[in-house]
Amino acid sequence: MAVTSKAFTNLDGHQYMSLTTFRKTGEAVVTPVWFINEGGKLYMLTLNDAGKLKRIRNNGAVTVAPCTVRGDLLGGAADGTARVISGDDAKHANKLLSGKYGLFKRGFDLMQRLTGKFNNRAYLEITPR
Repeated sequence: MAVTSKAFTNLDGHQYMSLTTFRKTGEAVVTPVWFINEGGKLYMLTLNDAGKLKRIRNNGAVTVAPCTVRGDLLGGAADGTARVISGDDAKHANKLLSGKYGLFKRGFDLMQRLTGKFNNRAYLEITPR
């Protein structure tokens, strides 16, 4: 089980978070995603060609809130700063996500291998602002 701190307690007990990223124009874009909280840092997985990753590379400011799989908000939001991680940090994030989502994550991994997207992944770390 991941260790949590007081950061991002709004996400405690939730399976999905609403990730808000920002376009260059300042327009907010909201996406429900899987996440794990460890030590007050959030980790998540996306694809290298995902719009959210492009927006984060341009502006790391994000907002996170608990939500349903469809993105319906379930609680208050918290501000964070997102960055791409790699190497051992990315492997650690993948292990944490696999532990939290179990069979669902293994199925997701299999589908990405079958569709050739498995090696097109990016891992993100979100710290509190």
